[in-house]
Amino acid sequence: MIEAAGLTKTYRVAQKQAGVLGAMRGLFRREYREVRAVDGISFRIEPGEMVAFLGPNGAGKTTTLKMLSGLIYPSGGEAKVLGYVPWQRADAFRRQFALVMGQKNQLWWDLPAADSFQLLREIYAIPPAEFRATLDELTGLLGVEKLTRQAVRELSLGERMKMELIAALLHSPRLLLLDEPTIGLDVVAQGMIQKCLRDYHARRGVTTLLTSHYMRDVEALCDRVIVINHGHLIYDGPLARIVERFSETKLVKLQFEADAPDDLGRFGEVVRLEGPFAEVKVGRGQIATVLAAVLDRHSVADVSVEEPPLEEVISRVFEEARAGHDAA
Repeated sequence: MIEAAGLTKTYRVAQKQAGVLGAMRGLFRREYREVRAVDGISFRIEPGEMVAFLGPNGAGKTTTLKMLSGLIYPSGGEAKVLGYVPWQRADAFRRQFALVMGQKNQLWWDLPAADSFQLLREIYAIPPAEFRATLDELTGLLGVEKLTRQAVRELSLGERMKMELIAALLHSPRLLLLDEPTIGLDVVAQGMIQKCLRDYHARRGVTTLLTSHYMRDVEALCDRVIVINHGHLIYDGPLARIVERFSETKLVKLQFEADAPDDLGRFGEVVRLEGPFAEVKVGRGQIATVLAAVLDRHSVADVSVEEPPLEEVISRVFEEARAGHDAA
C-alpha cells in the first residue's frame, strides 16, 4: 500500500539577525541554513495494516504524511502509494485516500455538515444510494445522526472532529492518513473516535497510518509502530516489542498483609509506598529473584508484575534518539 525509499525533505530557512543593523543587512544579503525535516526514511506498509507513526514535535511526521499524500514534493528519495507516485497527483490516486489533520478543517464553518457532505458527494461522484448507506453507517458509528443539520461553528470540538472524520471516509478510501485526529479532545470523545476507527477498519479493512501524541490511541488501534526523530527512522516493528527493547524494568505491585516494609529500595526504584501498598521498578532479569526474596521475608496478600506505561517507554525512545543526535 505504501513504499517509501530514502524519502527526504529539506527546507532552506532564512536566518534573522538580531538588532536594527542586522535587520537592515538582511534586506540586502540574507543568510540561510538547511533544515532536514525528513532524512532518508524507508518503510513499507501492507494493505489492511494499522500503523502508528510516532515522534516528538519537529520529528518530521506531518512532513512525511504531506509527501505521501502529494501535498508537497520531496527533496530526494522515492515513494509509491496505492501504486502511484503521490506528488504527481493523479485523479485516480486522490480518489483512493483521505488525509485528516486534527488542526485543519475541511468543512464549511457556517454551513451544516450535511451540506459539506453533499458537496463531497458531488466532488467524488459517489452514487446517491452508496452515499446514503455510508453516511448512515458513519453517523451511527459516531452517534451524531442528529447533529448533521447543525452549523459546524455551533458544534463542540469533539463533534466537529467526528464530522471531519465522516467527511474523510465518505468516498470509502482504501488508505487513511490521520495526523493527530484526537488532539484537544476529552477522554470520552477520544474513546468514541477510537471505537469508530476500530469498527470501520474491521468492516472495510482500510489501511491506516496514524500519528498521535496520545498513547491511548496507539494502544487501542495499532499493532505496529514506526518511530522517527530528527527526520531519521529509529524503530519499525511490533508495538509489544518496543516495550521490551527500550524498557529495562518492569513494575512490581505488592500488597502486604501489614504496612509495606521500608527496605524495598534495595530491590529497585520504589515509586509508591502507601500503607500496605508498594510499587517497585525492578530490572527485567531480576523479577524472579526479587519476588522470591520478598515472599520469603514478608507476608504478601497480592502481587502483580506489569510492563511500564507506553508513554514512559516512548519518552525513553525519544530521549535516547535525541542524545544520539546531539552526540553526532
